Amino acid sequence: MNDDLLSRHRAVLPDWLALYYEHPIEITHGEGRHVWDSDGNRYLDFFGGILTTMTAHALPEVTKAVTEQAGRIIHSSTLYLNRPMVDLAERIAKLSGIPDARVFFTTSGTEANDTALLLATAYRRSNTVLAMRNSYHGRSFSAVGVTGNRGWSPTSLSPLQTLYVHGGLRTRGPFAGLDDYDFVAACVDDLKDLLGHSRPPAALIAEPIQGVGGFTSPPDGLYAAFREVLHERGVLWISDEVQTGWGRTGEHFWGWQAHARSGPPDMLTFAKGIGNGMSIGGVVARAEIMNCLDSNSISTFGGTQITMAAGLANLTYLLEHDLQGNARRVGGLLIERLRAAAAHVPAVREVRGRGLMIGIELTRPGTDEADPAAASAVLEAAREGGLLIGKGGGHDTSALRIAPPLSLNVAEAEEGAAILEDALRSIQ
Repeated sequence: MNDDLLSRHRAVLPDWLALYYEHPIEITHGEGRHVWDSDGNRYLDFFGGILTTMTAHALPEVTKAVTEQAGRIIHSSTLYLNRPMVDLAERIAKLSGIPDARVFFTTSGTEANDTALLLATAYRRSNTVLAMRNSYHGRSFSAVGVTGNRGWSPTSLSPLQTLYVHGGLRTRGPFAGLDDYDFVAACVDDLKDLLGHSRPPAALIAEPIQGVGGFTSPPDGLYAAFREVLHERGVLWISDEVQTGWGRTGEHFWGWQAHARSGPPDMLTFAKGIGNGMSIGGVVARAEIMNCLDSNSISTFGGTQITMAAGLANLTYLLEHDLQGNARRVGGLLIERLRAAAAHVPAVREVRGRGLMIGIELTRPGTDEADPAAASAVLEAAREGGLLIGKGGGHDTSALRIAPPLSLNVAEAEEGAAILEDALRSIQ
């Protein structure tokens, strides 16, 4: 049956629409931290539909909220008052840490970042944008234009002039051999030098932990140090929290809080996990920035009632069950378990991450040369063992990405780690 579905997929969908696995699977249903495919195989899900199933599959509180809202009204657009949208906006504005915050809802992280770039360039009257090397911000024309990852940048054309800064990738590049203090200092000096050779930028957009880039991150405080330099020049800071938001890193609710010395960003973008599978994205910004547009605008599907009901129920569950704390506790156990397993696998260059956002980078043993074939082999072996994980990385997709729902328990973490250990050993 999958062969027939695969041939139909290939006949009507783009060639560049990636599918995992040599024999792609169709996921038909899920519950908790598990999903099933159309052949009846059960998998422990350590990727959550790309960090999107944040709390659990088929979470009763979310399905109930969606069902009840669908029975009233599903959609009306932003041209009418919308109680669920206002309710969720109030909660997100308060949680954001941004003073006098305004929230605009979109349908995806790509659209959220696109909106943030529109706001920044309009507010600053500049189309120059700073972005990080190895970054990913979405697939729209403007988001691709600030993506610093060659594997996800299909065109060099862009409405923006983008300048790329060092710092998002700690263990590669010209500053990799420095200690954390000197690494930050060198990246700040590089930023200052870059600013001295360019027109005044509108903003820096940065992921606190680079998602598609392989779950890489700088030392804590780097973006605070950048912020001090940028603030002197009036340059805005956009924190792309599409993957790091909602407590996934365990230590903080937002990724920017690891760099909080200089306070919150001017804007943050969010998506993925807040809807637990429903299409929600958005931007939080100071009122003066959000209100800078001087023309009319609406959103047909951003903030629609059914997605807002899901987001409210999901956020309530996450906060009431302290899933951030669970990510810290269970994620800490999982990363140590994976580091112990990886110590016996020469192909593992690094196990990194925070909370339930963990990356394993694979290289050819004894070198820093990326090994995408090994990453694909581990992905396949993990699936055969009953575990779904992801891939990423700016060096030919040689990093494994591990990001289970935040309700993962200790037994499931141990089970997944054991499967992944066997998968890693299988490539030796």
